[in-house]
Amino acid sequence: MKHNLISNWQTEAGKEKDVILSSRIRLARNLKKYKFPNKSTESEKNELIGNLKSKLNFLINDGFDFYLMKDLDEIERLVLHEEHLISSAHTKSSATKALFLNNEKHISIMINEEDHLRIQILSAGLEFNEIWNQINQLDNQLDQKIEYSFSDKWGYLTSCPTNVGTALRASVMCHLPALVLSGRIDNILGAVGKFGLTVRGIAGEGSSTEAELFQISNQITLGFSENEIIDKLESVIQQIITEERKSREYLLRNSYQKLKDNVLRSLGILKYAYQLEEAEALKYLSRIKFGQDTNLIEEKLDQDLFRKLLFKIKDAHLQYNFDDQLEQRKLNIKRAEIIKSILNEE
Repeated sequence: MKHNLISNWQTEAGKEKDVILSSRIRLARNLKKYKFPNKSTESEKNELIGNLKSKLNFLINDGFDFYLMKDLDEIERLVLHEEHLISSAHTKSSATKALFLNNEKHISIMINEEDHLRIQILSAGLEFNEIWNQINQLDNQLDQKIEYSFSDKWGYLTSCPTNVGTALRASVMCHLPALVLSGRIDNILGAVGKFGLTVRGIAGEGSSTEAELFQISNQITLGFSENEIIDKLESVIQQIITEERKSREYLLRNSYQKLKDNVLRSLGILKYAYQLEEAEALKYLSRIKFGQDTNLIEEKLDQDLFRKLLFKIKDAHLQYNFDDQLEQRKLNIKRAEIIKSILNEE
């Protein structure tokens, strides 16, 4: 049976939408009386799943579904990863992993990932205050049902020492085409490390920075409160937003014709290409978003085109939506067809 796993949260427009696609806050939690997942046996992991399913049953009444990862096929697990609802690690060794996922598909609780629980909330745009309030409330609800592994000295205890303390990771997905085109991206992002932040690609650790998308998150979880971590990250992100917009203005003043040609060529390719590889399609869609945000495209297009297509044209989503094991060549043809049909609707 095919499960309903596609979400729409990322198609919404949030604050600072020209630069910030999404925000995420994730909490790592472990149960006091269980070994960390990297030290526990398969039977112990399965016992933990049963215990959590029973004690957190209230989530089912609050609009969550519960999944054993082994009951989802490979394509379904990859779709969840493409949607940023589970990690890459959670798509593998699925026999001892589970997931709570809310109906709106923007809150997920991974069970037996690196830690017993990985709780995360996603939102379109720059929305740290809102999602921090949501995840803090959810965390308090869980804390009433289960006993966390916590130290008065060190805070929340986790499998990886770098998560000890608040065990909070806050991140944003930034679209930074002007900083890339102007050659300033390395200097700007290189400086974020001084503030205890790190930069990754669109799919997280180890991934590439395709479509000029960059994921920026905190590295330090110990010695600061949750609010201090979030405020520091948001302050740096606001500076990056300012620099991206400055670079857009500079490029428009000094390279207008070259930029316009580049943007319209990208639009033309997407309108007429017979087949498109995923990275290629995302590159051209990134250029179109840049053209829309800087008024380089006079043609009327859906302002949310990039967000609506960002996940829809990825390989696992195509396999999932067409309910067929398509070979790569056919996937590339389907991808081009979807983009052309949406552009021609406009």
